[in-house]
Amino acid sequence: MRPERRRSRTEAASADVLGDLLRRVARGDEQAFESLYDAVVGPVYGVVLRVLRDPAQSEEVVQEVLVEVWRQAPRYDPSRGTARGWVLTVAHRRAVDRVRSAQASTDREDKVASRDTARPFDVVSEEVEHRLETEQVRRALDVLTDLQRESVELAYFGGYTHRQVSDILGVPLGTVKTRLRDGLIRLRDEMGVVA
Repeated sequence: MRPERRRSRTEAASADVLGDLLRRVARGDEQAFESLYDAVVGPVYGVVLRVLRDPAQSEEVVQEVLVEVWRQAPRYDPSRGTARGWVLTVAHRRAVDRVRSAQASTDREDKVASRDTARPFDVVSEEVEHRLETEQVRRALDVLTDLQRESVELAYFGGYTHRQVSDILGVPLGTVKTRLRDGLIRLRDEMGVVA
């Protein structure tokens, strides 16, 4: 006899044994469940671990699967497939359910986190406020001397350092710092900022 035939007969005999065990489990036979458990726990763990990729969660899900097999054994229909196939299908579905549940939980947490961090604001009022502040700064700049305004604009609106402003204007660094200090004091007073 060829090894392939022996293997297929062995698989058929194993399928018959598992089917018989599952039918007995459906009638509440605890010893049959113990034998079924020993026969399928390894393959069930393998299926679950491939889906979850986390040994601790996989062990948890395997226990859930085997409890479900105990409870749902009367639903097994041998005409629709082997007992092993039915058990492994239950395992795969339960593992996928765990992944979906974890993803749904993560999605909910992300949604809540984004909702908590996103502060609703009125775009129109923000724009109006910005324009009013800009106009107030323009008016305040008009009260500065030309030398102060030029230094302030280069340093604060142009982004230049004090030394660069000194080089651009061709005046000593101390003079630039004095113009900036005096200009900022006048701006503060003009805009009504309390120091």
